[in-house]
Amino acid sequence: MKGYVKLAGITFIIGSSITIGAILNTPAAGAGTTPGTTDDPVVTKSYVDQQIQQALNGGSGENTNPTNPTQPSQGADEVKNVALKPGKILIADAGTEFIVRSGNAVIYTEVSSGVADLTDGKDLLNGQAAPKNHLLSFPREGRGIQVKEGQTSNLIVMVRGGYTIK
Repeated sequence: MKGYVKLAGITFIIGSSITIGAILNTPAAGAGTTPGTTDDPVVTKSYVDQQIQQALNGGSGENTNPTNPTQPSQGADEVKNVALKPGKILIADAGTEFIVRSGNAVIYTEVSSGVADLTDGKDLLNGQAAPKNHLLSFPREGRGIQVKEGQTSNLIVMVRGGYTIK
């Protein structure tokens, strides 16, 4: 008889669990919507790209053609090849980068601190040689490069950012 009581108890617990689970198994709000309807629209990648571009443009809505997004303007990221004549100084704006491509250049600074050679990870001070094909960073204005004394040919420099020639 004890076996029947245990079996009846287990059957009652299992049956109650199934009943309670069925009652509590209701779908969450909104989970019953069908994708592609007005409640849950399906969007294309071009539409998402258009919305992102509009958000980046400050919500101006300039880019109305999602299949051909506008390219960012080159502006400060444009690389220019500059020919510097002997006796001239190429002065960088703050944040400008140079790469000496041909000729012999030396660092020019109006202050005691120098120019960062990002390729070698060191500072180059006034009068030191600027190595060819090294990325040079100019953190502040008043710093630049010039043609090494005695060189008669032009210096070719790739410049990204603003600069002036003195």
